[in-house]
Amino acid sequence: MVQDFATLKKIYNVFDPFRPLPAGDPAYVDCQEVRGDGDILVEVGRDILLSDRKTCQLYAGHRGAGKSTELLRLQKYLNEQGCFVVYFAADEQDIEPEDAQYTDILLACTRRLLEALKDNANPEPLVSWLKSRWHDLKDLLPDVSLEGLEVEKEISLFAKITAKLRTEPSLRHKIRERLNPHTQTLILALNQFIEDAKKRLPSEYSQLVVIADNLDRIVPIPQEDGRSNHEHIFLDRSEQLKALNCHLIYTVPISLVYSNRANRFTRYLWY
Repeated sequence: MVQDFATLKKIYNVFDPFRPLPAGDPAYVDCQEVRGDGDILVEVGRDILLSDRKTCQLYAGHRGAGKSTELLRLQKYLNEQGCFVVYFAADEQDIEPEDAQYTDILLACTRRLLEALKDNANPEPLVSWLKSRWHDLKDLLPDVSLEGLEVEKEISLFAKITAKLRTEPSLRHKIRERLNPHTQTLILALNQFIEDAKKRLPSEYSQLVVIADNLDRIVPIPQEDGRSNHEHIFLDRSEQLKALNCHLIYTVPISLVYSNRANRFTRYLWY
């Protein structure tokens, strides 16, 4: 009986619908013919590989339809085609889907790029930005001091900030309030870091791609102006979302695809 239960548990977890399959998993089934969608490797990957300019593409679909599995396939394919891909599931360590704003996403991208590329690029622009903003943040992070820290530990402060945003509701609003006026300067610093990273990528890579997954799980919250945080993030902040100087893929809530404002970004959308 114990052995039968262990086997049943193993089978259950192999077919867990909420666990994306890694690229190349033998359990993967190509449902393209039934779904009627284009192949993500062609429809999304082609634009990245052929474009002379940076691209920003949005990816949407119903919950549990296999978006993460497809994006992991795309990551593997792009890596094989000479792209350095930074993939992350934003809700795992960086954002709280029940209460998320644009600033949280920008900080998540910053942290993930720093961690993935810290050995390939000079982090000084981002470290300098953090130091310039430290007087706004130090009382919110009383257990941390920048004095005498090595660069590695200074970089880790971005992870501390995203952790606070994700896990401490009492600090979330305060951090955003103090950093929101400075998101443009953060983008500038991040782009300096990205430009340096692209010049120093290992020889087998020629392009840089960021895939921010699970942003479609952000819960819609009505704002004071009567609109939702979805609109504030993906519409009002669309120019900032596109501003990073590399290829970008963001997952977006499918409700936006069918909203009356979807035409604002339809040209960037695949689902």
